[in-house]
Amino acid sequence: MVNMKRINTFVAGLAALVSLLFLMACDSNSGAEDEPNEIVAERVTDFAADPFVGFVDGRPVGTGKYAFFSLQTGLEIDAADSASTAWDIALQGTNMIVNGGSSGPGQGGAQVVEGIFEEIMEAPATGWVVDSDQGTAIVAGSGNGWYNYNPASMVVSPMPGRVLLIRTADGRFAKIKIISYYRGAPETPTAESEARFYTFDYVFQPDGSRSFL
Repeated sequence: MVNMKRINTFVAGLAALVSLLFLMACDSNSGAEDEPNEIVAERVTDFAADPFVGFVDGRPVGTGKYAFFSLQTGLEIDAADSASTAWDIALQGTNMIVNGGSSGPGQGGAQVVEGIFEEIMEAPATGWVVDSDQGTAIVAGSGNGWYNYNPASMVVSPMPGRVLLIRTADGRFAKIKIISYYRGAPETPTAESEARFYTFDYVFQPDGSRSFL
């Protein structure tokens, strides 16, 4: 004689298992859909890059510490996470580093190109440089990387037509245009303007491609 009680118990258990698997699949799909995949285009204003805290021999100095930034989240990253892949670029005065090579554990690299920021539609496949003991990927010094320094006016100015291309800590791509080195992004900064406060535009591609569209 068939034991209907056992059959009903088996069927109920099987139905519960199917329901559980269905919910797990839905959660998995929901997570994939929630993954942000739209291109990020932002302006960052007055990002403090080790502002001056005093004077030594008559010259203004900062603390000598870098400020870390994530191009993915658009947020400053605590220095306590500097040994992680949470950040992509870091700024200290006019100096910039990327999260790779000698500067961090990530896949970060960079190159400085000439062009119009809005017209650069794709990151190149080659030409990437990483930070090393011989120098940083974004070369420091007036006229070398992204800025010029005028000793007469004592003003740092972004070089027109210079665009920073960044390979992020996790191997994705971004482009950056420096707007100003001074708090409030004054149109005509002077020696009295408060320096080491970056304003910059950037575009970050989250889908892993080199396209900025």
